[in-house]
Amino acid sequence: MKKKYLIIGLLSAITGAGAYYFYDQNRAEENGGTAKYASLSSDACDCETNWFPHDQTPAPKEGDGSPFDNESTTNCDFHQWSWQKFLWLTKTLPSGNPLFLDSLNIVSPEMENVAPQLGLKLALSSIKQAGPEGILVSNLKYNNVADTVYYSIHINNLFKDKAVEMANLIHSGKLPYSNLETFPVGALELKVSWIGIDAIPKEKQADYFTTKAAVQNKKGQYVAKTVALLGMHVVGVVKNHPEFIWATFEHKELAPVYDLKNNSVTSANEMMFYEKGTTSGIQSIKWKNGQPLAPNKAFILYEYGIPKDLGTGSYMSTSQAEPANFNNINNINKCVASSLKDVFRNYFYNGSIWLNFDGVSPENQAKAIVTRNISSALPDSLARGSVNLANITMETYTQTFSKDIHDINNTNLVSCFTCHQSSNFDKTAGGKSPLYLSHVFESYLYTTKPQPSAKNANNTKLKRIEETKTLKLKQFEEFVRAKQ
Repeated sequence: MKKKYLIIGLLSAITGAGAYYFYDQNRAEENGGTAKYASLSSDACDCETNWFPHDQTPAPKEGDGSPFDNESTTNCDFHQWSWQKFLWLTKTLPSGNPLFLDSLNIVSPEMENVAPQLGLKLALSSIKQAGPEGILVSNLKYNNVADTVYYSIHINNLFKDKAVEMANLIHSGKLPYSNLETFPVGALELKVSWIGIDAIPKEKQADYFTTKAAVQNKKGQYVAKTVALLGMHVVGVVKNHPEFIWATFEHKELAPVYDLKNNSVTSANEMMFYEKGTTSGIQSIKWKNGQPLAPNKAFILYEYGIPKDLGTGSYMSTSQAEPANFNNINNINKCVASSLKDVFRNYFYNGSIWLNFDGVSPENQAKAIVTRNISSALPDSLARGSVNLANITMETYTQTFSKDIHDINNTNLVSCFTCHQSSNFDKTAGGKSPLYLSHVFESYLYTTKPQPSAKNANNTKLKRIEETKTLKLKQFEEFVRAKQ
């Protein structure tokens, strides 16, 4: 009898060892970047109870001891970080303002401090989107007002101090333009979209977070206005992810989602950026010669930035397993909405994108950023999460670079990593670095080059700011050609 039990025990051990071997082999493939998909937790992706009430949301753990301080991560780890970070940034401080307005630096695209105007810290003058410099105007029929969307950029001191340090080292010749430097864990950059409250019907205004801002008009004068928050990019570094996690949030009533199965988009009601009715094709999210090709019909091409095939509505074959990733985003959105009691319950998480660096050393993470095609969404690529991520208020006209909706496939999907790459847009300096993923750093580096002389230094700085816009547009055109 003892011999029988011994044999059974040995067989169980061998079976268990074999199962572990295949599990370990699969995991090793993911860590090496050769697996088709990121590992996804089988459990529902939920919010955490300690995030609420909202005014007490703690900052998410990002460094040692965080979920990212492991050989492997789950898909849900990134979605939870994104929501918790947004809630922490928007929680109300004793001053009555949300944390991001009171505690972060407001800067220009060249990382110059934005001076308060009219006694108001939030001064808004930027209206052009990245890339083709599209300008988003609200649907006149929504509230009999066609107002322009404005943008602000916010960074923390960790980001700013590192940017200044790296620029000084590069300008002094102590660090080459090509380098493997990265921003530190905790570095944070936000881009926020705003619109005047009058663009929103009175019965809906209470559904938006609003604040006072100094808004620059067409004459270049600042006017005090109440503005409503429309969307926010939350871009932050966590341990083992020097590429940043790129997360985005939007108000839930801005635009409809395209129906890929039926090749059309429809809204029964007027929306802020979409006139009611039905349309088809991508003309209304294309920008040319200073105008959208079809105004007031902007829409979200892919819900949660997760691409589907035209005609079938089935998920495209990409580097991210679906529908598990989609379901995780959907679940955590529902969880937060059911727990929030303030105005931010009317905003939703539209997804995030990051790279699969499970089991990869910090040095090899940096090397991958400058050597791999991080914008690829093909099954064997590094991109994870929402591989066609966009915000309807900030990437309205860059949700795709294809000329026709029938041309979109898994080889030409567009995301944050399409434009935020390691190549320096300053071709005269050249070089690649993980630092250049931040356009703010790139612009700061270019505009702070040592002046040939102190004479006309201010004029040279202004000239360089204009030059950065030209260089960015040129680089953007290169990205477009590569994706078409």
